Amino acid sequence: MKDRLKELQVEAIAKVEAVSDLKGLNDIRVEYLGKKGPITEVLRGMGKLSAEERPLMGALVNEVRESITDKITEKQVELEKAEVEKKLAGETIDVTLPGRPVKVGNHHPLTAVIEEIEDLFLGMGYTIAEGPEVEKDYYNFEALNLPKGHPARDMQDSFYITEEILLRTHTSPVQARTMEKHQGKGPVKIICPGKVYRRDNDDATHSHQFMQIEGLVIDENIRMSDLKGTLEVFAKKMFGEDREIRLRPSFFPFTEPSVEMDISCFICSGKGCNVCKKTGWIEILGAGMVHPNVLEMAGFDSKKYTGFAFGMGPERIAMLKYGIDDIRHFYTNDIRFVNQFKRA
Repeated sequence: MKDRLKELQVEAIAKVEAVSDLKGLNDIRVEYLGKKGPITEVLRGMGKLSAEERPLMGALVNEVRESITDKITEKQVELEKAEVEKKLAGETIDVTLPGRPVKVGNHHPLTAVIEEIEDLFLGMGYTIAEGPEVEKDYYNFEALNLPKGHPARDMQDSFYITEEILLRTHTSPVQARTMEKHQGKGPVKIICPGKVYRRDNDDATHSHQFMQIEGLVIDENIRMSDLKGTLEVFAKKMFGEDREIRLRPSFFPFTEPSVEMDISCFICSGKGCNVCKKTGWIEILGAGMVHPNVLEMAGFDSKKYTGFAFGMGPERIAMLKYGIDDIRHFYTNDIRFVNQFKRA
């Protein structure tokens, strides 16, 4: 039995030294140290030995088992290290290679212009107000001095859902709702950016859906000069400090007096070019003093409070600012178009 154990020890160690992979090593462990292995068979035969021989044989079995186990552990460490080195050699990374460029998202030019306008007016003490795009006829028209049957409603061909519900044609209903919330108490100083909808044929300068940003200021002693000064600051910040503005008489039902604002052409500096149609001026927005009827309908005392309002199209401003020749480019989802306007 002692000779048999020595033979098993030598045989197992020789196989362990010759094995070349972890699976084969595990097979050797099961073969010699498993429950059905030869060493276990030797242990089962110890019952036939005398009481004096059993302790000696038991110690020898443990010695053989430990020597085989130690050799297997040593070989396992060796094979695992070799496997890691093989994997590293096959997956070598050249750390001197330049990294792959990461594509970063970019602001849409229309979003960039809107945020620039918002930042400008926030810095002037305005707050941003929002309202529903599906609007009541009352807030879209009637509260803005446009009662049913008013001919000026034809200026804004509308998408009606019912007789009293429509897609808003401008962001002015946000102004009407804000004034109503103030319950006749000033001051009010807001801008209202958002989508608006009109039944229009899409072409290079028109769209059935577009953006508007309107502003409203109501307080005591608000004058036309306050409006002019505000618009002048806006024009210089958006188009350059050397811009000049002019106000031309116009008509809007919700303001009186009403004006159109032009800026001196930033392409030709007022000399006349194709952009300004040889006039030296470019029309930017409409504005005016809030009509007393609008103030009264919102609960303000028109003898105590006055105000001004203005409305602009971010698409038009972006087209002028970036030289974009077709409003439809803003809505075609062409990534090549957006990539032209990467911010620094």
